[in-house]
Amino acid sequence: MVVRMRATRSHRQNRRAHHALKSPAISKDPKTGTINIRHRASAVTGVYRGHSVIDLAKRIARKEKKMKAAGTQA
Repeated sequence: MVVRMRATRSHRQNRRAHHALKSPAISKDPKTGTINIRHRASAVTGVYRGHSVIDLAKRIARKEKKMKAAGTQA
C-alpha cells in the first residue's frame, strides 16, 4: 500500500486560492433602468430580452392570498 503524502498548509491554500467569491454579472435595462442579473428575468418588471415572461400581478395576488390564508389559521 502506498503511503499518502501529507497535505501541507501551502498545498491546501494553493487549492483554495481559486475558491474566491466573484461578483455577479449585472446589467442595467436600457428601457426601465432597473438592474438585474444577466441571463435572468428581471424580478422588478418580469421581462427577459424584451418579452414579459413573469406575470407579476398574478404572482402578487397569489402571495397575498397565501398570506391571508396563513393569517386566518393562526
